[in-house]
Amino acid sequence: MLSLAHCVAPKSILLIGAHCDDIEIGCGATVLQLVEKFPGAHFDWVVFSSTPARAEEAMRSSDIMLSGACSKNVVIQNFKNGYFPYIGGQIKDYFELLKAQMQPDLIFTHHSEDHHQDHRTLAELTWNTFRNHLIYEYEIPKYDGGLGSPNCFIPTSQTYADKKITNLMECFVSETGKTWFTAETFAAMLRLRGIECNSETGLAEAFYCRKFII
Repeated sequence: MLSLAHCVAPKSILLIGAHCDDIEIGCGATVLQLVEKFPGAHFDWVVFSSTPARAEEAMRSSDIMLSGACSKNVVIQNFKNGYFPYIGGQIKDYFELLKAQMQPDLIFTHHSEDHHQDHRTLAELTWNTFRNHLIYEYEIPKYDGGLGSPNCFIPTSQTYADKKITNLMECFVSETGKTWFTAETFAAMLRLRGIECNSETGLAEAFYCRKFII
């Protein structure tokens, strides 16, 4: 596996999301920080399920989030939403294609104990495919519940937090009818995790990191 020292200046970062807003919800503020802190890094942004309308929203959002990146590759696939465990072979084949195309220094993916079946499948296949990489599993607040006790925190500023939330609310208009998809939800998550890691700004995003070498 890759050590934390190896990733002091990552050159390649892979972002994995089951649905069009997952990356932004799970690690949006962190992505904004990485883009600014590592201007030479390449970002691969891969979404596995979408409709044409939601794909437009996702492209707009990723353009904003990665606007300062040196280089990027945004891919939006159309694997059937809600069926990932049952079409796992097809998704695994696509993961193998990704593996052949890249060797990321950092990977952000879903949490392996997420209560959403699509999320869990991608987490499992991330570990199954990228077996010698540093992987951070992010969290998604939702109706199903499933929030746990993460062991890795990345503090963020109010500026990054505001940009993350504004981007979510302005880009993903199709989701604003969901009762949990609100600016208050996303702000609460950032504040709660900020408290847990004693962030100087009071804000943070949280992750699960199974293995790393110091």
